[in-house]
Amino acid sequence: MTMFANASLPTTPLHAAVLQSFARKRRIAFAVPLMILAYLIYASISFDLAGLAARARIDNAAILLSDFWSHKTHVTRDNRTGQVVVAIEGENKGTYPKGMQPDWVSINGDVTTIDLGAGHIVTYDLAGARMVVPSYGTINIREVGGKPVLDAPLPIPDWISVAPNKVSVTTDAGRFSYSRSKVETFKYQAGWELWFFTLDSPFYGKSLADMAYLATIGPRLDETRLNAAYMLSEWWNNRMWQHGVVVWAIFETILMAFLGTMSAAIVSLPLGFLAARNFMPLGFLRGAVRRMFDFIRGVDGLIWTVILSRAFGPGPMTGAIAIALTDTGSFGKMFSEALENIDEKQVEGVQSTGANALQRARFGVIPQVMPVLLAQVLYYLESNTRSATVIGAIVGGGIGLLLTQAIVTQKDWEEVAYYMVLIVLMVMLMDSLSGWLRRKLIKGA
Repeated sequence: MTMFANASLPTTPLHAAVLQSFARKRRIAFAVPLMILAYLIYASISFDLAGLAARARIDNAAILLSDFWSHKTHVTRDNRTGQVVVAIEGENKGTYPKGMQPDWVSINGDVTTIDLGAGHIVTYDLAGARMVVPSYGTINIREVGGKPVLDAPLPIPDWISVAPNKVSVTTDAGRFSYSRSKVETFKYQAGWELWFFTLDSPFYGKSLADMAYLATIGPRLDETRLNAAYMLSEWWNNRMWQHGVVVWAIFETILMAFLGTMSAAIVSLPLGFLAARNFMPLGFLRGAVRRMFDFIRGVDGLIWTVILSRAFGPGPMTGAIAIALTDTGSFGKMFSEALENIDEKQVEGVQSTGANALQRARFGVIPQVMPVLLAQVLYYLESNTRSATVIGAIVGGGIGLLLTQAIVTQKDWEEVAYYMVLIVLMVMLMDSLSGWLRRKLIKGA
């Protein structure tokens, strides 16, 4: 057996080239990770990630997340008039009528007692307000010179915030704040309250058994209609959640995506023939159409949306036009590329029968590119359903507008969660529908 050592290998140009190639690849293998690491370090310094972490408010994030899946009831006393109002989410639409309040709130003359659970008791009286925290003690607040004065065990914990004109207490059982104008307590409870019926509805607070009884054999609450129709009307016209408005907004969003996508596809197909090399022999015209596609695609869809909203005003139709304009550039490029890759033999076979140009396109070209075109159009339809949400926020239409309004208020986070769930379900529905259509139209299955 003959053994060869690296030292005994002859030094040839090929050998030197191979060694040089290995050395270069080894340097690249080390250089690329080092470049990525250097870029990440630069980005962390440039974007001030350390400062971002220092400014992060984990407590606010926790409150925000809890608002997604729960609701809070406000118990508010006006310190000038002494009036006490109990309202879900602090809204007039969720205000308990006079003489009606949750069982954990007791109003007896000038004394209001709020049981937050686990021994946490808040009391409003003429002297001020106080909160009992079992693991800490009694937090007593009274007004002196028109300003709240805190009397609590020392040292003051960080979950008690003391300012010259306001004292706030945040516990796991709820929140409590006292200012010159009002004293307010928030109790968090799981679920989206009033999602079915508002407080003024005759069906509020009834059990499933009671609802089933009223919907079937129970006496009519309104002589002009059945109880089942009455229930559906109360839910559809819910003043807090506005289900009817939300359903119409979802329909507007889907309609924007459908009209925009289909309009772009109809316009792009003949333009695709003008941009295809094998169908348009005039180079200047073909180049002009392609540059038009590049221009339309080069400007982001949101920019087109802003421009069109200034030109045509707000509304869902403006959003559909923005989607159509943006997709025309994308469809035109993809359609022309699909046309350039057809099998010319099939076109020649149709031509041999004496077919004219239109017939050659109809029977020799369209059947070849149709599966590709349909797949692209259906994919963009699904994608534009998501995009229509953002576009709707700009042009003032669809579910995007409702989502933006809920975010701007900084308090309706349970509605934000509701709209987000509906948007995800809408996208899932469009995904399933486009997949089913793709199988039916392309594969015939």
